[in-house]
Amino acid sequence: MKIQLPDTPYKYVSENSQECDFETAFVLTTQNKKYLDNAKENKAHSILNIEDLASDFGLNRIKIIGITGTNGKTTTAAAIYSILLDLDHKVAMQGTRGFYMNDEVIEGKTLTTPSVLNTYKHIYQAAASGCEYFIMEVSSHAIVQKRIEGIPFALKILTNITQDHLDYHNGLQEYIDVKNSFFDDDGLKLINKDETRSIFNFKNAHSYGIENPATYRIIAYTMNEGITAVMQNFQEIETFGTALYGFFNLYNMTAAVAAVHMLTEHTIPEIAEVTENFAGVSGRMEKVSENPLIIVDFAHTPDGMQQILNSLREKSLLVVFGAGGDRDKSKRPIMGRVASSFAKRIYITSDNPRSEDPDAIINDIIEGIQEKHKIYVNANRREAIAQAINDQVGDEVILILGKGDETSQIIYDKKFPFDDREVVRELLAEK
Repeated sequence: MKIQLPDTPYKYVSENSQECDFETAFVLTTQNKKYLDNAKENKAHSILNIEDLASDFGLNRIKIIGITGTNGKTTTAAAIYSILLDLDHKVAMQGTRGFYMNDEVIEGKTLTTPSVLNTYKHIYQAAASGCEYFIMEVSSHAIVQKRIEGIPFALKILTNITQDHLDYHNGLQEYIDVKNSFFDDDGLKLINKDETRSIFNFKNAHSYGIENPATYRIIAYTMNEGITAVMQNFQEIETFGTALYGFFNLYNMTAAVAAVHMLTEHTIPEIAEVTENFAGVSGRMEKVSENPLIIVDFAHTPDGMQQILNSLREKSLLVVFGAGGDRDKSKRPIMGRVASSFAKRIYITSDNPRSEDPDAIINDIIEGIQEKHKIYVNANRREAIAQAINDQVGDEVILILGKGDETSQIIYDKKFPFDDREVVRELLAEK
C-alpha cells in the first residue's frame, strides 16, 4: 500500500519493499525490517523509521485513545465515539468493525489493529478532516508485533484480561503479560480496578470499577430495561443511563464516560446527558427478534460467554454456539462448561471451523459438559439455529453466540455467506 504525502522529498511511502522505487520511501518497522535489502534493491527513494513519520502523518495534531482487553474493546470504543460525536466533536474510530469518521463508514471490517502504516494512514485521514480524537482497538497480536510503534497515545484503556488467543501466545501468563505491557509507560491510563490480573505503571494512572475503590466508581445501579448507574468521581456524584443491558456493559459504559471526562473539558453531567443515545454495537447483544426473544452476540471466549449468560441468568436460556477452528483448543471444553452452567438446552454447532474437522471441534466442547441430556449437536449452523427456534416455548430466550455481526462462515479456505441475524429472520419468516 503506497501512501502519498505532500511537502516531502519523496512522493510516496510504503511498508512493502516490493512497492519501493525512486519516488517511494521504505518505511522500516519491526515487522518488515528483514526486507530492508529488498527495498534497497528496488531503488527505494530513502529509508525511514516509522517513529520519524509521526509529524508527517499528523499524529501530533490529534488525541489518540487506545483500548485493549479480552472483551469489551469494541463496545467501549463505540461508546466513546458516540458520546464524543453527541458532544459535537469531530472523531474517528478504528477497530474490528472497520474505520469510521464523523459518523460515516470509511472502510469496512479489517483486523482489530491493522498494520502500523495503515493505522498511520487512518490517523492522517482523521487529522486532515479536522478530527480531534482517534479511537482505536489494540489487540494482543498488535502489541507483540509492534503494530502500534511510534503512536503517541493520549490515553490507554484496559477493559479486562481473560483467556483468549492462546493458539498464538505461549500460555495464559504470556497473554496476560502482553496485555499489561501496553501500560508500562508514564502516559495517561484508565484501568479497570476490578481486574485482578492487571499490572501497570502507576504514574498518570486513573481507574474505574464497581467492586473496588476507583477514580470513577459505580456506587449504585439498576438493570431494569437497560442500565441506570450512579457514578462517583471524588466528591462528585452523577447518574447516567443507557439502553444496553448486562453487567459487562456497565463496565464498558463506565470506561467510556470516564475516558471522555479525562480527555475533554466536559463535565460528567454533560456527558451523562448523551449516554442514553448510544444504542450499542451491531452483533453485540443484538436483539434480532422480540417474540420469540432471540439475541445474537459475538462472545467467543469462556469469560465473554459467562458475562452474557450471567446477565440473563434469570431467564430460561437456549444457547447456540460453536468454537473457531485453528484457534485455542483449550477454551472449548471451558466454553461447554460455562454454557451448561447457565443454559436449559445447548445447541452445539460450527462457528468458523476453518481447516479443522467440525465434529472434532464439537467433541472438544462436549468434553466440558457433564449434563449430556442438555445437548443437541448439529454441525450445520443454520439447522442448529432452526432447531432452537422450533424448540423454543413461552418466555425462553435463544442466545446465538460466537459470530455476532459476521456475514460469512469460514470452512477450510473458503468464505460462505452466513449471517446469524439474517438466518434467524429467514427461519422466522418460514415458520
